[in-house]
Amino acid sequence: MGDASTMPKRGAALAGRIRGLAPGVLICGLIALAAQFLSDHYGAPAMLMALLIGMALNFVLDPPSRAAAGVGFSAKTLLRLGVALLGARIGLEAFAELGWPVLALVGGALIATLAFGYLAARVLGRGWRLAVLSAGSVAICGASAAMAIAAVLPRNEFSERNLAFTVFGVTLLSTVAMIVYPLVAAMVGLDELQTGIFLGATIHDVAQVVGAGFAVSDFTGETATTVKLIRVSMLAPFVLVLTLILRATVEPGDPNAARPPLVPGFVVAFAALVVLGSLGLVPPILREAATALSKWAMLTAIAAVGVKTELRKFREIPVQSVVLISAETLFIACFALVALRFLG
Repeated sequence: MGDASTMPKRGAALAGRIRGLAPGVLICGLIALAAQFLSDHYGAPAMLMALLIGMALNFVLDPPSRAAAGVGFSAKTLLRLGVALLGARIGLEAFAELGWPVLALVGGALIATLAFGYLAARVLGRGWRLAVLSAGSVAICGASAAMAIAAVLPRNEFSERNLAFTVFGVTLLSTVAMIVYPLVAAMVGLDELQTGIFLGATIHDVAQVVGAGFAVSDFTGETATTVKLIRVSMLAPFVLVLTLILRATVEPGDPNAARPPLVPGFVVAFAALVVLGSLGLVPPILREAATALSKWAMLTAIAAVGVKTELRKFREIPVQSVVLISAETLFIACFALVALRFLG
């Protein structure tokens, strides 16, 4: 009897929770729809559009705001959902297709870019959080990596601003790279296979990799996409290692510093989907649905990040941060070119 009597209360609490979240989630969802419309019809990067439109609507959080809870839910929970479902599009067979030299190139580029980003941040007087966030985004998968990394980094007063800046920066630089890198590959004499490896190993976001690769040839596009998915697959191991490092380095005497979980749930879900998909246990229709839901969840999440970002704070970003993310982008491109020459 006691359990039966609590069910209406739980249902009412859930309904109240949904009503509280609905305004903010709907606002972020509408921003995501508008961003995707601009992308589909005008070729603008959807992530960038969602961020900019969201920033323009920051006023919806002016107190008293009914949207605040839903915007926070979108920026945090929908972000983790999107990253977790991203694993559905990755198959381990991609590793076997290209061989160990390409895997070594991609892994080496990740480690080298992280090391370069950390050293460059110290030289430029930037904090380690921005170094990890920007270098990880550049080395792995752009805006998606930025949001996943930000989800486990210790938060401070600059966290929202740094995330918005990193998403803006990697998306803008990725769009420039989509246009410039095929020309660079032709200038240095790369063949179609090498060009595909170069584009997949250096351009930040998947959409721009596809655009650049297939602009050269179908073979180059397929190669670039495969290499890019290998980079994306490194997201879960990287976030897991980062989480373990953060757990070991959080000051136990700081009462305000909560240790991150040993293994974030969204990382476990990401890895599980990769394994299940590689074993053929995820039907194609479910894989397509998960991929589509991942895309919309992350687009809604980045819209929420934009809404939470005040333009005034965005303008306060120091020029050193711009130099940092630009230098990291240039570094990984140079690393890949040198590695391709060495590998032949």
